[in-house]
Amino acid sequence: MHDSAHDSHSFKLDLSPEQMLKVIFEYTAKIAIEKKLESVLILMANMGREMVVADRCTVWLIDAAHAELFTVVAHGIKEIRIPYGSGLVGAAISSGLPIFIDDAYEDARHNPESDKKTGYRTKSIMTIPFRNNQGEVMGAYQAINKLTQAQTFSTQDMEYLTLAASYSGKSLESIMLHQEIIETQKEIILAMGKIGEGRSKETGNHVKRVAQYSYILAIGLGMSEWEAEMLRSASPMHDIGKVAIPDSVLNKPGKLTEEEFEQMKQHADIGYEFLRNSKRQLLQAAAIVAWQHHEKWDGSGYPRGLMGEDIHLYGRITALADVFDALGSSRVYKPAWKLDRILELIEAERGRHFDPMVVDVFFKELPSILEVRDREADIPEME
Repeated sequence: MHDSAHDSHSFKLDLSPEQMLKVIFEYTAKIAIEKKLESVLILMANMGREMVVADRCTVWLIDAAHAELFTVVAHGIKEIRIPYGSGLVGAAISSGLPIFIDDAYEDARHNPESDKKTGYRTKSIMTIPFRNNQGEVMGAYQAINKLTQAQTFSTQDMEYLTLAASYSGKSLESIMLHQEIIETQKEIILAMGKIGEGRSKETGNHVKRVAQYSYILAIGLGMSEWEAEMLRSASPMHDIGKVAIPDSVLNKPGKLTEEEFEQMKQHADIGYEFLRNSKRQLLQAAAIVAWQHHEKWDGSGYPRGLMGEDIHLYGRITALADVFDALGSSRVYKPAWKLDRILELIEAERGRHFDPMVVDVFFKELPSILEVRDREADIPEME
């Protein structure tokens, strides 16, 4: 008698409607602002676990390209992957129907191997597939071991988890699409940046190096990882306006005439005009970089002669990254400079061409910058 009393003590109660609403509101608010797929999967799993009072809950997604199902587990364990169609979760996803099991060890589809390794006893399981906006199954929720006295999942649990699953499917889809759009934008930006450079016989590695230097400087200036990453992705567009400059000016070996220089300077305005109407944050950042990377701290730059902090920080960072790389590379109109000479010039231009704060971070981060320079070095073309 004493034992059963002790056992019933450790059982939990199902949530009241009020508690259920609280859990749903709390998690949906967190999920709505989360941008990382892994974090959303963990939040969703925790939400499901609390809603149905399970011991564990996992959210599985389909990776169609590899014919696998995968999940992200909290506490720093890496993804778990299983072949598509295997186990209970695979069966639920393949059929598109929920599966309830009161005792996993009585079901042939359950694989007890992981229990043997961990000493955990899987008993009751509820697996519910969820769908994207097109109605296609994209994954499944799996709740394990009901913690109430009944120790089995009910139809009501299924309704609750189905609610969580339908919300989750839509949230996950928007995050995956968002990630896909960002990746596509980055590819387009890099490709367009290379087109801009290619016209002026400069190498694709120039845009890669400038992007990397900009990221290092941004982090060194205390910018958030997210924003520094955005600047790195936007930076390859800094010279996109060069696509509109005639070859005779772009690839002239000698010094430009005043008139030719005026023509060359237009690439900053042209690049800005290309990009400025986009609503995308990434392209907005690219528009700023294209427009302002030739402005100078003392106001003597172009196209607008902005001064000091009137120049956007993105412009001030890219200005230094671009000059450092351009001086160190050979061009049709000049040979590459030696490192000592470049560093002297940057020091001399502190407070003139360049923001003093950016110069200070540049010297502090110089080892990382030189590492990038060596890693992304140009391979000389064979004559």
